[in-house]
Amino acid sequence: MADSFDVVVVGSGGGALTGAHLAAKAGLSSVVLERTALVGGTSAYSGGACWLPGSDVQRRAGVVADSTASAREYLAAVLPRDTDQARVEAFLAHAPELVAALEADPGFAFEWLAFPEYLDAPGRVPGGRSIQPVAVRRDELPAEVAALVRPPVERDRAGRGGRGTLTGGQALVARLLAMFVRDGGVVRTGHTVTGLSTDVSGRVTGVVAETAGGPVEIRAARGVLLAAGGFEGDQTSRRARGVPGSAAWTMAPAGTNAGEPIEAAAAVGAATAMLGEAWFCPGLEQPDGRGSFTLGFRGGVMVDGAGRRYANECLPYDRFGREMAKAGDRISSWLVFDAREGGRLPAIAMPEGDPEEHLAAGTWVRADTPEKLAAAMGVDAGTLTATLERYNAHCAAGADPDFGRGADEYDTFFAGGGGPSSVLVPVTEPPFVAARFVLSDLGTKGGLVTDAAARVLRPDGSAIPGLYAVGNTSASLTGPVYPAPGVPLGTAMVFASLAVRDVRRH
Repeated sequence: MADSFDVVVVGSGGGALTGAHLAAKAGLSSVVLERTALVGGTSAYSGGACWLPGSDVQRRAGVVADSTASAREYLAAVLPRDTDQARVEAFLAHAPELVAALEADPGFAFEWLAFPEYLDAPGRVPGGRSIQPVAVRRDELPAEVAALVRPPVERDRAGRGGRGTLTGGQALVARLLAMFVRDGGVVRTGHTVTGLSTDVSGRVTGVVAETAGGPVEIRAARGVLLAAGGFEGDQTSRRARGVPGSAAWTMAPAGTNAGEPIEAAAAVGAATAMLGEAWFCPGLEQPDGRGSFTLGFRGGVMVDGAGRRYANECLPYDRFGREMAKAGDRISSWLVFDAREGGRLPAIAMPEGDPEEHLAAGTWVRADTPEKLAAAMGVDAGTLTATLERYNAHCAAGADPDFGRGADEYDTFFAGGGGPSSVLVPVTEPPFVAARFVLSDLGTKGGLVTDAAARVLRPDGSAIPGLYAVGNTSASLTGPVYPAPGVPLGTAMVFASLAVRDVRRH
């Protein structure tokens, strides 16, 4: 079975659907291939933040510190020195153009929402510069679109459908998908892309996909855009490439992101880079063994397997995840907290799960004293007690000389701001609880090497004609750094747009 389109898009997250929408709107026949029965991937689980600096959205919101120039200054301060500056400049120049192009369509709208950037460096914008799609009601969407959008993570994992109002990443996916379908785009679910077709010159001319009915070939007259995430869902690939954590703990939807498109591109000569990297986060371990993305700690103290504190718990999630990855006895860790929030986790976990189910499974333990809690955790009572006493003393003093908790704008954001005291909350009120944490991720960030037009490159730097890659299928623009909320989506969307621009030129 074979058929043909101008553009074949592999994947259905924010980057994939941006490229698909823009290709269809430009009059190119386009198909989106998704391996599961639902559209959106990890993007649908996300908060939908998009780091797209210098646009009219920030200006409308009065975010006066945002500009292309300040974003350039910020990236120059936080990214590695060997960062591809041509890609950086392409991203910065096109981000506001992409926002304008999306908002020019009546089906799309952005808004600014405060969310601090992750590093204290020149060019940082107070309150953040990330933007997000405006929410959309399910009954405003075409029925076929509403049925395809993956539910939020806590509902999806429970086998439940989506909500009546789609927000964040779901709004992003739904709006882009609705515009794509409106303009004649085709969506095919149940297609796992395992290979690429090429002609005698080496140009990529289509894809090979496995389906329930057998293998199919889908030809691409103008280009193939790989935007299917990384390989976070495949434990063998993670282990071989040295990615910390586990496929069981990733936030990618079950049964997705095993890396076949990356392997397919490598088989036709593509270069790869950064294969040991991921977008890390602390993950609340669930009774079923999976991890839950957790951020916004406003209480409790994180300790390693010996009962020792090792980092500022309020760090941005990727930075804290990297602290976890530094030592084996930090995977897993325990968040120790008390009863002051009614026994609920003093953080935002997606999903959190039911405390009683956690206690029954042993992913949480509870006791009336720190000594008894230590025994339940399997750590030395003297070490844990000393850790809590020292931390509580810092809370009383209003400063954390060990790790600086509460000193940065991001630290206190989820506690309403107000300085270090808002997050330096003592652990003194029994019963005490310890929740087990693992090293989760939002996806791997190493993949195919690309240029400023998102063209996939060979090891010698030449481009493979007809092949493009964005998002976690490509090696991240930001290297091992996670500069701000929405960088994964923002960069994927911009380079998908640049890929379509290049396709149209050729």
